[in-house]
Amino acid sequence: MKLSVVFSVMMVGVMTSSLLPTCEAQGWEVVAAAVAEKIAGLWVDDQMVFLGHTCQYSVNPKIKRFELYFKGRMWCPGWTTIRGEAETRSRSGVVTKTTQDFVRKAFQSGIVTEEQARVWLNSK
Repeated sequence: MKLSVVFSVMMVGVMTSSLLPTCEAQGWEVVAAAVAEKIAGLWVDDQMVFLGHTCQYSVNPKIKRFELYFKGRMWCPGWTTIRGEAETRSRSGVVTKTTQDFVRKAFQSGIVTEEQARVWLNSK
């Protein structure tokens, strides 16, 4: 984990701890669990089927200039070495941008035709 992410997590913990009552330890545990769940949910490793090929993608948070960004990567092992990549402020939008980058690179390399890309996009 990058130092900037660790620092951000620590700062969130320090800032939220001052808002909690000190006499209720159980309340702190609930808040800590909720914060930990939110932070862990920032990372995604999953797969999708693209034109009959199983492809993998990952989303990783990144802090740049004190703002949260998401870096996405998509690759299809066993089919091509092309990698789609994107970076956005939107966690949900980064997968779309990453897939678009992958399709653009696949089209430019000739392994995907315009018609195949159009059919796949219309099925989503």
